[in-house]
Amino acid sequence: MHYRWLIVALLFFATTINYIDRQIIGLLKPILEKEFNWSETDFAYIVMAFTAAYAIGLLLAGRMIDRTGTRIGYTISIVIWSVAGMLHALARSVTGFIVARIGLGLGEAGNFPAAVKAVAEWFPKNERGVATGIFNAGTSVGVVCALLIVPWILNNYGWQEVFWITGSLGFVWLIFWLIFFQVPARQKRLSGEEYKYITAGQEFEQAKEKAKIKWSRLFAFRQTWAYITGKALIDPIYWFFLFWLPSYFSSTFSLDLKKPSLQLMTIYAATTVGSIAGGYLSSWLIKKGWPVLKARKFALLLFALLELSVIVVQFAPSAWAAVALISFAVAIHQAWATNIFTIASDLFPSEAVSSVVGIGGMAGAIGGILFPILVGYLLDSYKAAGNITAGYNILFTVCGFTYLLTILIIHLLTRRAEKVQLSELL
Repeated sequence: MHYRWLIVALLFFATTINYIDRQIIGLLKPILEKEFNWSETDFAYIVMAFTAAYAIGLLLAGRMIDRTGTRIGYTISIVIWSVAGMLHALARSVTGFIVARIGLGLGEAGNFPAAVKAVAEWFPKNERGVATGIFNAGTSVGVVCALLIVPWILNNYGWQEVFWITGSLGFVWLIFWLIFFQVPARQKRLSGEEYKYITAGQEFEQAKEKAKIKWSRLFAFRQTWAYITGKALIDPIYWFFLFWLPSYFSSTFSLDLKKPSLQLMTIYAATTVGSIAGGYLSSWLIKKGWPVLKARKFALLLFALLELSVIVVQFAPSAWAAVALISFAVAIHQAWATNIFTIASDLFPSEAVSSVVGIGGMAGAIGGILFPILVGYLLDSYKAAGNITAGYNILFTVCGFTYLLTILIIHLLTRRAEKVQLSELL
């Protein structure tokens, strides 16, 4: 009775590859700036191209995956992002990199809608939190792997080979995906006992004809807006942690970013623990008899309270004290993110899960485009005043309180919420 955990392993490795490919451009930034004479504005355009494409891709990918099914939908997504990842090696201008980043954003957008849908298909509700936590841990593992892989390839080959090698990883994964993945009802390797266990613990709907979801109907439900809120307000915080922490440590603690950073590796590795632990907590509460949604929201409230600790970063006396506090904060963020993903599969039938995740993901990506405007304004203002650290302190405070605001809105939207029935979406 363990085949479903093989599926989670496949989702974990796909997510890891997704974040390796995503991080490459940032790690190669100093080399590419020198070779192509980029300005900071040029690099900003390249980053924004990816984020905008990712936002649009999430909206399109969710619907595509619900229509084609998880197996085909995931295949299409990873082929697109892997090809786009390798095409970076051929780019020779800002425009060329922008085109490659657009392709990468469109393709990578399919990862989370497909993964969440696969979990909904393969796991009963009391295990979805843990399963989601495991595959979501690939986000942090991917960042850490990129920090290790890129310097090694650069030292032995060149920046073009970084894109060729990392881009090809997706095709290696695809071989195993096509061999081992089918929905439970079609998977011949799945034992009858495990199939009964999976379907007995979920509201399993197996339509003989593919249901045609009315996508616009999703916006009529408070459950959809609860998920949108959880992504739109919180996803930008992780983007902030992902892209601005190196410069924070550089400006505040004079960290040398030209060398592999044990501090940054420690922080991003901590997110793995938070992702799995966050999923385990809500799954454990459900096994103890808690109603599913109550368990998820209790976990979110607990994590929102714990996230207030990030405000204390401004009082850290040393770099490693800041590392400890920020590591805890990003771990709690991933614990939160795991439960937000799981709520989508709790509140909607599997036929609509990818669409909902795509809509929420797009909202999060839009927030990821807008939040940097505030970040840039604050940091530039305080940098001009000679105290950029004060700008970071304000941002950490904003981040800390946003989680509490978000869980309040989610709770109000889902006070009497039940799972949306498939018939309501047709």
